[in-house]
Amino acid sequence: MRIGVLSDTHIPTRARCLPPEIFTVFKNVELILHAGDLVDPLVLSELETLAPVQAVAGNMDPPGLQKLLGRKKILELAGFRIGLVHGDLGYNRTKTPERALQTFAGDNVDAVVFGHTHQPCLQKKDNILLFNPGSPTDRRHEPRHSCGLLILGKTIEAELVYL
Repeated sequence: MRIGVLSDTHIPTRARCLPPEIFTVFKNVELILHAGDLVDPLVLSELETLAPVQAVAGNMDPPGLQKLLGRKKILELAGFRIGLVHGDLGYNRTKTPERALQTFAGDNVDAVVFGHTHQPCLQKKDNILLFNPGSPTDRRHEPRHSCGLLILGKTIEAELVYL
């Protein structure tokens, strides 16, 4: 199973629309995960032209979107349990991967997809894949915008894609 992964699109505050490269990278995905800070719910409609979307809200999403999406999800996909969260609780962004992982303590997840920092992260901790795709619209201190792909087969593979 091929899954497109993105976070922190911040539309329209950081960009007017999704970058066209997203539509190329996600052309053949079966599902899209968005780890929060959409800001405008129309982002969901745009992404749904490519594949079904599962999303959670982030700290920059308006209350209506937070209520609609929720802040945490566990998805059962191709025999794996994937935790989806924005990861914004706390002030120290260097601790975001650990906070995202802690959100799913006791939930027996195989991977945690998160955002918030706009900085790509791909690492394993305690045999759990931690994956932040960065941001396709606001690179902050990163050299390039980014998104990601999850490939679920016999194992979970993740790939950062720089735009």
